[in-house]
Amino acid sequence: MGKIAFVFSGQGDQYPGMGRELAEKYPAAAEVFAMCDRLRPGTSSQCFEGTEEELKETKNTQPCLFAFELAAAMVLHKKGIFADFAAGFSLGEVAAATYTGIFEHETGFQLVCRRGELMQREAEKFDTMMAAVVKLTAQQVEEICQRFSDVYPVNYNAPGQIAVSGLSAQMVNFMAEVKKAGGRAIPLKVKGAFHSPFMEEAALAFASELEAAPYTKGSVPLYSNMTSAPYTDDVVHLLSRQICSPVKWEQIICNMVAQGADTFIEIGPGKTLANMIKRISPQVAVRTVTEYLAEVGVC
Repeated sequence: MGKIAFVFSGQGDQYPGMGRELAEKYPAAAEVFAMCDRLRPGTSSQCFEGTEEELKETKNTQPCLFAFELAAAMVLHKKGIFADFAAGFSLGEVAAATYTGIFEHETGFQLVCRRGELMQREAEKFDTMMAAVVKLTAQQVEEICQRFSDVYPVNYNAPGQIAVSGLSAQMVNFMAEVKKAGGRAIPLKVKGAFHSPFMEEAALAFASELEAAPYTKGSVPLYSNMTSAPYTDDVVHLLSRQICSPVKWEQIICNMVAQGADTFIEIGPGKTLANMIKRISPQVAVRTVTEYLAEVGVC
């Protein structure tokens, strides 16, 4: 029998109104949103009623996405649907760590709030951006990045798709070079050069937050963005350094499939990870959490 992997979304899938239907329909989800509101008043209203611009702010995006993701995961949990493996893309790794039991719910939410604040602080120091590059190989993208002093390949998403972070002024010329090489660069809906050296100070500060937070060994194997392998005991190092290190998403999925994962459920408000996984491993079953809840008839 195959195994189920839960994959938790990163920034970019947020949208105004996300989570409202989930909270209205499922008591387990409403409980999570209520917890988030106790610790960070207004989280639910930002999810349900916030503008697109408000939700783009990293200090808002991260807690709001965490709230949605943990709420959705708890709906599945309450109905006896569990993951055999888990992973999260960027901020989704904090939600995944909380789902697996490394952090208590309250601790995980407080950490992701602080993470968002720290990353926004660093993003505001520089005029930076991110773009997804398609139609080129990883090697081609890396070679183009090497022509610029402050442009970095950061997210190895899927075959023929890599995200790049860098100074906005250099990214304009970088995107032109991508076009010359036969590729296409698509600006991402984030404000900052995440998973690059521009986030070094945020990573150091978040390490201090993690060192002060209680955590334990999780109950489900959690795959690391940094290593693409299941977590070791070094939670502080893995979760802090991933802020300024590339995300090895394609390899994470390949490693899960090699361990028997044949069903992937994207825990988040969109379908970005689901689309990536279909490209990485076309033979597996992939569903968004909304699709999965509709299919299994959870109510």
